[in-house]
Amino acid sequence: MPLSKRKQTVTFPLSVFETADTKADLEDWLLSQNADFIKNMRKARGDDLQGKGKNWESLKKELCIK
Repeated sequence: MPLSKRKQTVTFPLSVFETADTKADLEDWLLSQNADFIKNMRKARGDDLQGKGKNWESLKKELCIK
């Protein structure tokens, strides 16, 4: 069965569930536990601090976003 058709279960501590006010809070906690996500965000932050980022207007033009 393809991965997209499989039923997946996500587990997290009850304390996180009890203190989360929104689904976004739960998503934030899950992302904070993902080592690859953290590594990518640290790299992106480092690039930004070194001036390697793009400003929003340039990025919108590049991606054809209005």
